[in-house]
Amino acid sequence: MWQLLHKNNKSPFRVIILGFFLVILMGSFLLMLPVSTQEGTSTSFLDALFTSTSAVCVTGLVIHDTATYWSNFGQFIIILLIQIGGLGVVTVAGAFAILSGRKIGLMQRSTMQEAIAAPNVGGIVRLTQFILKTALIVELLGAALLFPVFYQEFGLIKGAWYALFHSISAFCNAGFDLMGMKAPFSSLTDYARNPIVSLVIALLIVVGGIGFLTWEDIRTNRLNLRKYRMQSKVILTVTGILILLPTIYFFFFEFEDAPIGERFLVSIFQAVTPRTAGFNTADLTAMSETGQSMITILMLIGGSPGSTAGGMKTTTLAVLLASAFAVFRRRENPHFFNRRVPNETVTQAATIMMMYLILFLTGGLIISRLENLPVLTCLFETASAIGTVGLSLGITPQLGWISHLILIVLMFFGRVGGLTLIFAALSNIQGNSARLPQERITVG
Repeated sequence: MWQLLHKNNKSPFRVIILGFFLVILMGSFLLMLPVSTQEGTSTSFLDALFTSTSAVCVTGLVIHDTATYWSNFGQFIIILLIQIGGLGVVTVAGAFAILSGRKIGLMQRSTMQEAIAAPNVGGIVRLTQFILKTALIVELLGAALLFPVFYQEFGLIKGAWYALFHSISAFCNAGFDLMGMKAPFSSLTDYARNPIVSLVIALLIVVGGIGFLTWEDIRTNRLNLRKYRMQSKVILTVTGILILLPTIYFFFFEFEDAPIGERFLVSIFQAVTPRTAGFNTADLTAMSETGQSMITILMLIGGSPGSTAGGMKTTTLAVLLASAFAVFRRRENPHFFNRRVPNETVTQAATIMMMYLILFLTGGLIISRLENLPVLTCLFETASAIGTVGLSLGITPQLGWISHLILIVLMFFGRVGGLTLIFAALSNIQGNSARLPQERITVG
């Protein structure tokens, strides 16, 4: 695959897009095979494409319940696609090239840098090795912690498989689950009172969602926060706030009828999971419109750069807020931890937010019109798709083929990234704005 991705292709962004596209296509064909389903029947191309896209783009939206529709082979293909999509197609391809002893050229290193949002090309091979080791250790540790619960309920073999499947799905922020045999599309609602499952899954989601560069900072500098990259400090700060504030809201206003212990577990889990994970331990349809709207906003924000998560990213939100504060305080540039943010970064953040909002709103409105469903319900699904989350209010399986295609496009966009798609399309176009006369324009 490494040779195929880079053959006659000099743009790192095009390589990334091509890689995701090829893996999604191969996954679709595998899921179409009769051996992939419980009943031994072929799956339609659109349904297989939707499931493959959801898995590779680590989303979790499904048309068919994963546990009851797909066979063991089909479930294995799904978790394999999740692992590839979570780590990144280019990262996985690069890992195979490294293990096979192939030389990694400058072009390949540049592609790997873009794929994992690394600050520079230097040390990219070492960073890739760190990513693979970290993912393997964390997923195995998560599976070991989940195993006692699933072993008690499902036995040795099935319990081990369930523990590993859900650990990988949680770390990769995918949201696929195998609990449909209890109730179709029930996710983890049966474990709302179980502190091991709730806290381990939530922790795996956070670990996968803050990004490998942040974990490298943590490993290198330990508790010496002053030596952390500015990006790592921003990610940790914003992530903490985005977990704390929704937890407080959910605890006091959404799940007040539950016992205190369960109330805390459900609140913190629902605060963590919209950050592109897709699991849920509460009935989302029973929440108030305010609660559902808060989850929608969290889904759009997503995880952090260089992580297994999708969405606009926590850094995008932070840059836009810092830029607004800079305007209020009449500063030329926004600042983080006594470091100035370049204007180019602010422009990119604004562009990303605009693209996400336009696609999120347009997709939701079109689906609402086509399916004759409430707008807020459809916006919840499109936010889940473009944020690569996977949470649903239960309408995805009943949608028509056009709506499914819209969700497929949104999932692909949310995982690959808006700027990657734009840079890939415009990589051969040279800007000439410097030659144009300059004139002031008033905004706001």
